[in-house]
Parts: sequence; C-alpha cells; structure tokens
Amino acid sequence: MSFLKRKVLAIQDGSFLLANASRALVTKPRYTLDTLMQMDVIGVGSLPIVLLVGFFTGAVLALQSYRSLARFGEVSILGQMVALSVVLELGPVLTAVVVAGRNASGIASELGSMLVSEQIDALRAMGTDPVRKLVAPRLYATLITVPLLTVISDFVAMIGGYLIAISTAHLTGGQYWSSAYQNLDYHDLTQGLLNPVIFALVIAIVGCYFGLNTTGGTEGVGRSTTQAVVVSIVLVIMLDFLITQLLIGIGFA
Repeated sequence: MSFLKRKVLAIQDGSFLLANASRALVTKPRYTLDTLMQMDVIGVGSLPIVLLVGFFTGAVLALQSYRSLARFGEVSILGQMVALSVVLELGPVLTAVVVAGRNASGIASELGSMLVSEQIDALRAMGTDPVRKLVAPRLYATLITVPLLTVISDFVAMIGGYLIAISTAHLTGGQYWSSAYQNLDYHDLTQGLLNPVIFALVIAIVGCYFGLNTTGGTEGVGRSTTQAVVVSIVLVIMLDFLITQLLIGIGFA
C-alpha cells in the first residue's frame, strides 16, 4: 500500500472515529464518572506544567518585546503586545502542545495497552461499545479542559509579563493592564477560545486513534505513543496557521 493511500485511510478512519465519538456524546448511555476521571487526569494533571510554561512565556515575551520597543520609545504599549501575542497565538498553541505531549501519549499508551491485552475485546464481548466507553469520555474531557487551561495560561502569562513590565520596563501596573485590556476586542477573544476547542478535538482523536490501532504487542504501544505525540503537535501547529489564515481571509481577525 502506498504511503499516500495509508495517510488518506488514516484520515478517513480518524474522521469516522470523531463522528462516532461525537454521536456518543449526545446519546445515552453516558459514562459520566469516566468523563470526570479523565477531566482530572487531563485537566488537573496538566495544570502545574501549564502554569509554569504560561508564566515564563509571558515573562520572556515581555522581556524581548521591551528590548525592541525601547529602541523606538514605545515601551508604553508593552501590555498590548503581550496581551495580543498571548491570547491570539502563544497561549492556545503552547497549552495545546503541553497537553498533547502529556495526554495524547497517555491516551495512546493506555488504549494501546488495553488493545494488546485484549481488554477492548472483552468490552465488546460484554456488549459495551469501546468508542462510547473509552473514546467519548476522553474527547469530552479534553474539550472541556483544554479551553479552561488556555484561559488560565493566558492569565498567568499576563502576570509574568506584568512582573517584567514593573521591574524591567519601569511601567506602572495601571499602564500595563490598561494597555492590555483596551486593545483586546471581541474578535481577539473569540479567536483565542476557538483555537483551543479545535486543538482539543485533534489531541483527543489522534491519541485515541493511534491507541486503538496499535499493533505489534508492547513494542507497538511505544510506537503508537510516539506517533500520537508527534502527529498531534504537528497538526496543532498546522491548524493554527490554517485557522488564522481563514479568519484573516474572511475579515474576522
């Protein structure tokens, strides 16, 4: 089978998996406890690293922006630059990359281990739909937690930029926050929250797809885990470009 044909089939299978999992979200039975457990694993478990990455992203961004703005005497717009950069691009993308690295791999390894140990076959034998039981809770949990993590990351990044603004750029808190607040409009916030939703779909479905298509025993589990991380991160970055280009093309951004 050619390389291109395999990739087309993979996209097709992933789309079917997304459709079946989406249907399971809105029909009964629903596995609420499983969803809550996944929200804890994906959301709460990712929170410390998201906070750390968000804070230092905002701090580094403010520091580098200050060096550039100081050359032109425009340090007063430091808050605006940090806010727009974080809300539109860095917050959603870096949060998605962190969640993908931590959870796409976890989902793929967990489902892959269940597949090679025939636990998924046992679920089918008991009349339980693996997509409804295993995929839908992870998809739902990721859809809820990734946008929330992005909002938290954005806020922490703004705090990191604020500390640099008052300590290095010698701005007042009022100057920094008013500049950031006044230059964020509805379109910026909408784009900043649209991207995480799409990224969440990608992370969950890619992780589940590679987990459920694991072959080769325990060695294949490691291979699926690696593929899930690489593919999800690459897709996040590609989709970020495509979404931004689309929004600019329709005049929304």
